Amino acid sequence: MLLKELLSGLEVLDCKGDTGIEIRGIDYDSRKVRAGAVFVCIEGTKVDGHDFIPSAIQSGAVALIVQKPVKTPEGVAVVTVENTRYALAFISDAFFGHPSRKFNLIGVTGTKGKTTTTFMIKSVLEHSGQKVGLIGTVANFIGSRELHAERTTPESCDLQSLFADMAESGAGSVVMEVSSHALDLHRVSCSCYDIGIFTNLSRDHLDYHRTFENYFDAKLKLFKMCKNGLANIDSEYGRKLLDMAACPMHTYSIERDADIRAVDIKKLPDSVEFKAVTPWWESDIKVNVPGTFSVYNALAAIGACGLLGVPAEYVRAGLSNISVPGRAEVVNTGRDFTIIIDYAHSPDSLENILRTVKDYAPGRVVSVFGCGGDRDRTKRPIMGEISGKIAHFTIITSDNPRTEEPSAIISDIEAGMKRTGGRYITIVERREAIRYAIENAQPKDIIVLAGKGHETYQIFKDRTIHFDEREVVREILDESGRQGRK
Repeated sequence: MLLKELLSGLEVLDCKGDTGIEIRGIDYDSRKVRAGAVFVCIEGTKVDGHDFIPSAIQSGAVALIVQKPVKTPEGVAVVTVENTRYALAFISDAFFGHPSRKFNLIGVTGTKGKTTTTFMIKSVLEHSGQKVGLIGTVANFIGSRELHAERTTPESCDLQSLFADMAESGAGSVVMEVSSHALDLHRVSCSCYDIGIFTNLSRDHLDYHRTFENYFDAKLKLFKMCKNGLANIDSEYGRKLLDMAACPMHTYSIERDADIRAVDIKKLPDSVEFKAVTPWWESDIKVNVPGTFSVYNALAAIGACGLLGVPAEYVRAGLSNISVPGRAEVVNTGRDFTIIIDYAHSPDSLENILRTVKDYAPGRVVSVFGCGGDRDRTKRPIMGEISGKIAHFTIITSDNPRTEEPSAIISDIEAGMKRTGGRYITIVERREAIRYAIENAQPKDIIVLAGKGHETYQIFKDRTIHFDEREVVREILDESGRQGRK
C-alpha cells in the first residue's frame, strides 16, 4: 500500500519526502523494523520512539511518523501529526483493510467483570454456531485456537493485525476486553464497535488516571465510538454514562427497572439461577459460577447477544457450563478443604469474592492476598480492612512487588487490617503463604488465593519468575501427602 493511501483522511501537520512510496509494514518498535516499513515514533513514559529513528532507518524504514521536530533523514519521508498514537491506529486500520468492519465487534469495559463477560459471550455465540474471536487478559482466541496475550488490549497495530487474522479465519463475531489504558492511549481508535458494554467502575488504576473522573472519561470513549451501548445501571457511573454516551444505550440491572433484568435470583454453592427478563424473550438461566457478580456478568452477556439476535436456547446453553481461568476457579485438592483461585486485585473485587464464598462456606474463609508494587498505594489498607472484616483468617503476602520492597507493601495492607481486629499473619514469600494456608487448613475451610488468577508469573525488582498457583498448590499438596505417608 502506498504511504499516501495510508494517510488518506488523517490530519497531517507537515509532510516531507515522497508519499508515493510503497509501505510493506508498520512498526512502533525499532527492533522489529524491516525493509519498507513506516516507523511510528511513540512518546512513552520511559522511552521515546523519536530517539530510535537512526536504528529504524538502519533496519530499513522508508517513512517516519512523528509528533515533534526531528532531523529529516535523506531519502526518508517524514510525516508530522499531532498524536502519533492515534496515527498508528489510523494507518494500521487502513493497512490491514479495515478488518473490524468484517465481523460483529463487541467491546467490554469496566473495572470488574470484563474477562468473565467476554468468555460468556464467546460461549453463547459459539453455541449459536458462530466462529468467535476473543481478545483479553487471559489469552486471545480464534475459535478454539489459543494465542498468547501480552496485555489486556494489544497495541493498535497488533490489534488490527489480529483482527485481520480473525476475519480471514471466518470469525462472525469478536469479543474483547477494552481497558481504560487502551482507550486513553488510542489502542482501539478507528475500530468499528457494534456493541460497547460498561460493567462498573471502582477503585483501580488510579496510579495512571489519578482521579476517578479521568478513569471514567477514559471508559466513556468507547461509547462515543460504538453503534450500541449496554450499561449496568446499578453502578452510579453506569447511570451517568446514559446521559453522556453518543450511541443508543440499553441497560441491565438487578436492583432497578432496566431493559435486561434478573429476577427470582437463587444463590447456590456452585452456581446462580435466575429468570432473565429482556425485550426479546424471558427465560430461566443457570450459570455455573456462584455469586451476585456472576448474575451481572451474565446479564451483560445476555444483553449483548440479545442485541445480536441470538435466541434464548443458545444463551441458556452457553451460560450453563462456563469456565474462566483464574476467576473463582476451584482447584481439586482431594482433601476436606477447598481452594479457590481468583484474580481479585482491587478492593471491590476482593470484597466480591470473599462475600460470595462466605455466603456458602461451611467452615472458615481463609484469605491469602497481597498488592502489586508500583501501583496505587491507597487501595492497600482498604483491601486489608476488607479482608479483616470478611475473612475468618487472613494471610498477607506478596503479589508482583516489582521495584518495591515486599515488606513495605505488606505494612501498607496491615494498616487497614489492624483497624478490624481480624486474625491474620504476614508471610512475605507467596509460596510459603500458600503452604501455611494448606498445612493449617481445617475441615470445610475455603482458602481464597486472590490476586494472581490466570497469571503464571511473579514480578520482582530484578527478575520475573514462573509462578502458577495451580502448580504451586499441587506441589504443596503432593509434598504434604508424601510426608503424611512416612
